[in-house]
Amino acid sequence: MASLDQFHPLIQEWFQSRFRGPTEPQALGWPEILRGNPTLIAAPTGSGKTLTAFLAAIDRLFREGLELELPEEIRVVYVSPLRALSNDMHRNLEMPLAEIHTLAEQRGLSFSPIRAGLRTGDTSPSARQAIVKHPPHILVTTPESLYLMLTGEKSREKLRTVETVIVDEIHSLIRDKRGSHLALSLERLEHLTEKPFQRIGLSATQKPIETTARFLVGSDPERECRIIDVGHHRTLDLQILTPESELGPVCTHEQWTEVNQQIVRLLEEHRSTLIFVNTRRMAERLTHQLTELVGPDVISSHHGSLAADLRQQTEQRLKNGQLKAVVATASLELGLDIGYIDLVIQIGSPRSIATFLQRVGRSGHALGLTPKGKLVALTRDEVMECMALVRGIRAGQLDRVPMPVAPLDILAQQIVAEVSMQEWGTDELYETVRRSTPYADL
Repeated sequence: MASLDQFHPLIQEWFQSRFRGPTEPQALGWPEILRGNPTLIAAPTGSGKTLTAFLAAIDRLFREGLELELPEEIRVVYVSPLRALSNDMHRNLEMPLAEIHTLAEQRGLSFSPIRAGLRTGDTSPSARQAIVKHPPHILVTTPESLYLMLTGEKSREKLRTVETVIVDEIHSLIRDKRGSHLALSLERLEHLTEKPFQRIGLSATQKPIETTARFLVGSDPERECRIIDVGHHRTLDLQILTPESELGPVCTHEQWTEVNQQIVRLLEEHRSTLIFVNTRRMAERLTHQLTELVGPDVISSHHGSLAADLRQQTEQRLKNGQLKAVVATASLELGLDIGYIDLVIQIGSPRSIATFLQRVGRSGHALGLTPKGKLVALTRDEVMECMALVRGIRAGQLDRVPMPVAPLDILAQQIVAEVSMQEWGTDELYETVRRSTPYADL
């Protein structure tokens, strides 16, 4: 395994005890990341992208911790678009870090333990204060919480030591103003660190990939991004479903009843099902209707308006096999660890090839399994949309990811935040802003 040879022998031993071997993104991505190059990894869901980024960072920290005491400094910042994904990632980091520490002790190696911390909108005030008092080596956060840390006097100082930033599911950020916001935060962070930090982007689906790479590293042409693209094309088991009665311009109450009966039959045929809808209101409505048909305690909903403890309870019950189905919005679309899913149902048109690929990829998540998805069209227009979508997927097409150009409301917010923290010359601030790709032509 030549790609593993560059890691410390103990890190190699841990990896080989947990996995059969590197995946393609890992084999291609590790050499670039270990050289310190800015890297974008585009690969299907379930291909080990996240570990590709984290194992290199853990290896660096482990080697440093063998030589001397690791200082309480934030070295790695992991940014995900969802609080749920950040919470999940923080939990998933604890086990490998603990296993590596135990293995080192068994081999007689003394090193400083590597600590991970979590800062999101769900983080309690006491936990936020603990991050400032005792900074973790790896900080897991969201774009909004990173912005808040950059705008807090004490937390801002703790970010000066950052050496690596990992942006997960970057394709879901680039398409709206949250991406513009994050791009400015990264340039503010780089100005704060006074030296370039390594940027690693992880994505499942994107086109054109070069635009996403440029978004990751900024507009400076001297910042070159290595692109690891192993393609998005996978064999998918797809089917379009409709109510039994003739469709019209809107879905009638009777047709909804027919759809619910179809869903119940599918639930009976599968062990664990993820049902995606396009609105939070629809998630609650469909959960209620299916619960009346299937029974209590086996159907749950998941969306961003739910309290954090309710979301996490649903995620854990789904992972443990205690739920027959979860009705979700985009809150479960990304790489959250929810265990085995053997069917994805999309209610209504997802409006995007990339979105549907992301969602159907939640089933058959492990390598070698075939994702299985049902598209439920509710109107005549949706039948046409779903047919075009499936045809595009089978032709290997992706819709282009749009990137907002210089949204001024986001810029005003970031400028006010930054000048409140330190004095800036107008020209210097202008050039810093223009180094972010959405504002390159400002």
